[in-house]
Amino acid sequence: SNLSANCWSHLHAASMFNSHNVKFYHSKALTSPYPGSHVERSQVPEDKVGWLIEWKDYKPVEYTAKSVLAGPSWADPQISNKGFSPKFNERDREVERRSLNGLYVVENGRPRNPVGRTGLTGRGLLGRWGPNHAADPVVTRWKRDGSGNKVVHPVTGKNILQFVAIKRRDCGEWAIPGGMVDPGEKISTTLKREFEEEALNALQKSPEEKAELEKRLHKLFSQEHFVVYRGYVDDPRNTDNAWMETEAVNYHDESGETMDNLPLEAGDDAGMVKWVDISEKLKLYASHSYFIKLVTEKWGAHWSEDPGPECHE
Repeated sequence: SNLSANCWSHLHAASMFNSHNVKFYHSKALTSPYPGSHVERSQVPEDKVGWLIEWKDYKPVEYTAKSVLAGPSWADPQISNKGFSPKFNERDREVERRSLNGLYVVENGRPRNPVGRTGLTGRGLLGRWGPNHAADPVVTRWKRDGSGNKVVHPVTGKNILQFVAIKRRDCGEWAIPGGMVDPGEKISTTLKREFEEEALNALQKSPEEKAELEKRLHKLFSQEHFVVYRGYVDDPRNTDNAWMETEAVNYHDESGETMDNLPLEAGDDAGMVKWVDISEKLKLYASHSYFIKLVTEKWGAHWSEDPGPECHE
C-alpha cells in the first residue's frame, strides 16, 4: 500500500466535533522540511491559511518528489504533459477525482487545496493532483477472559473494546492498518484488502490459506458497519494542489468468533500486529486516536477513567 495514509495523517480533533459544519485548519500540512526531503515550505501564518484572505505576496515553493515524477502506476503525469487532461471534481475513468468534502476550486488547471494554503505547490509525495484517497479499517471485538466473559474496566464498569493495530515500519507508531484506494476499486474492497495485506500477511499466503482467510473475512466485512469518518486529512504530505482524504470504517465482531481463530501476522508496511485494548492512554498515530474514540462512543465501551467535568446542582 504505497504511501499509506496512516503514518502521516493527522486531524485536529478540536476542529472536527461538528460533523455538519467541519472547520479545519492546517498544522501537519505546514510541516517543514517537507517529508522525505530538504525542501522548506514558504511560511504561512495561521491567519493567512484560508484562500479567502487576500495575500498578494504569497510565493509558495514548487515541489514534486522524484518518485512521483518517475511515473509509477499510482501517479498522474504533470499537468503540463500533452495528452493529460484530468476531469477534476468527477470520476475520471478509473480515478476518483471527487472530494469527500464536496467541490474544490480548479485554478490555472490545478486543483486547489480546499482547506487553504500549505506553502508548497506541486504534489510532493502524493500521486494524484487533487484528492488522494485512503481507507482505514477499524476491526474491533470485546476483550474477554479465559471463560469467554467480557472484561469490565474496574473504574468505569464499562466493557473493554480491542482493535487490530499495526506497528508501522516507517515511523514505529501504532496505527490502524490502512492504505491507498487503487484506481477503480470500491472503498469496501480497499478496506478488506489492506486489512488482509497488513494484518494477516495475505500476500505471503498459499492460495488455499488465502481462500480460507477470504471466507472468514467475508463474513466480518459484509455485515453492517459503521463509518467513523470521511473526509480531508491534515497530513504533512499535503500541498496546495494535492491532499489526503480518508474513510475510516469500523467492522465489529460482536461474538468474537470470526476473528478468534484468524492468525494475525504482520505484512506489507507493518512491523508488528496485535489486538490492543482501547483507552485514552493509547498513544496512537494522531488522527487514529480520534477515530478509535468515536468507535468506543458508538459501542458504549470504556475510554477514560476521568469522567470529565461534572455538573453540580
